[in-house]
Amino acid sequence: MSAPAVVGTGIVCSLGADVPAFTAALRDGRSGITRADGVLCAPLGDWSFRAAVDDVPEPLRTRALRAAGRSPRPVAAAVAAVVEAWVAAGLPDVPGDRVGVVVAGHNLTDRYAHDLHESYAHRLDYLPARFALHALDTDHVGTISEVLSATGEGYTVGGASASGNVAIVHGARLVAAGVVDCCVVVGALTELTPLHRRGFTALGALAAPDGDPAGACRPFDADRRGFVPGEAAAALVLESAASAARRGVPVRALVPGVALGLDGNRLADPSAAGEARVMRAALRAAGVEPGELDYVNAHGTASRLGDETELAALHAVLGDAVARPWVNSTKGLTGHCLASAGVVEAVATVAQLAGGFVHPSANLANPVDDRVRFAGATARPARLDRALSNGFGFGGINSAVVFAAVHNGG
Repeated sequence: MSAPAVVGTGIVCSLGADVPAFTAALRDGRSGITRADGVLCAPLGDWSFRAAVDDVPEPLRTRALRAAGRSPRPVAAAVAAVVEAWVAAGLPDVPGDRVGVVVAGHNLTDRYAHDLHESYAHRLDYLPARFALHALDTDHVGTISEVLSATGEGYTVGGASASGNVAIVHGARLVAAGVVDCCVVVGALTELTPLHRRGFTALGALAAPDGDPAGACRPFDADRRGFVPGEAAAALVLESAASAARRGVPVRALVPGVALGLDGNRLADPSAAGEARVMRAALRAAGVEPGELDYVNAHGTASRLGDETELAALHAVLGDAVARPWVNSTKGLTGHCLASAGVVEAVATVAQLAGGFVHPSANLANPVDDRVRFAGATARPARLDRALSNGFGFGGINSAVVFAAVHNGG
């Protein structure tokens, strides 16, 4: 069975409103983290949906504006990322019933509902007529399917911070099983409410809002202090090898191996054994030996326990080869994009595979492990053939995705 192909990518995040801008920021090691209203974050800022789709060819642009022009920002951002990925994929000429949509995340419009409650608590007769639709995660699926005229399988999947990878796993399996020829995998924007922020602070998970914002997120550094929330929507277009060949479109990367697994644990404490188990399973499915791995896009949130646990798992999986692959964490630049993190980091991984570089490890002054080959303070050229992207979520949800480069069209 052929590995699904990545034929298009799209992104909207604090580092840029499209993939070229995002890739340039990765090369430069530019951080999108700032301080706003007294909190650390990596926000979209004054991003505009209409500007994002302004150069999209017709009739896709009109469909996007009609379907999402008045949607909550998380839905609009998801549509913008999807449209970029769809155009990059060559506007796939695939029957609608052979196109699937998988959206990563849960409670995706909580901030929208929170803000409406603040505005309309005393005058509910002014509540937007479509609130009941917009408040559901399925609004993402319905809106994206309308924009793309997709009538194949579609749904949302949640796995806390592993949600993005969970969506990639499901999308890859739909394509590999022949259920669809083409699947759009979407990491949806998460906007935290004040209550969510307070909850993460109570867990000790958030970085304290002091000091230089650009240096606040420090994955794998001895002085790491917790994660910084980031805002992003990202998308991959996965297609079967046969369908991509029929259309004659360039393949950006392959997805030869994926894996999911639970720890049997409802709490926030990660398990090195559980993380190692899914990494091994993904590598095994891809036919990749530990000594053949070139790059690891780590989950690396800059949490005390999380980073140490992931490193222990990498040692368990790679053994003596642990010093071979480059390792970095995109979250040091984008912040932790929560539900969309796995898809954001998939876009980053594909960009590095195709571009032949590894982006800097932001703020890594004192690595906690001197045996791991962390990327340095600046981007490095590197020929990367096989990459592993990890995603781990509260509730013991572990995921790993293997990407393989396609050099010179083959």
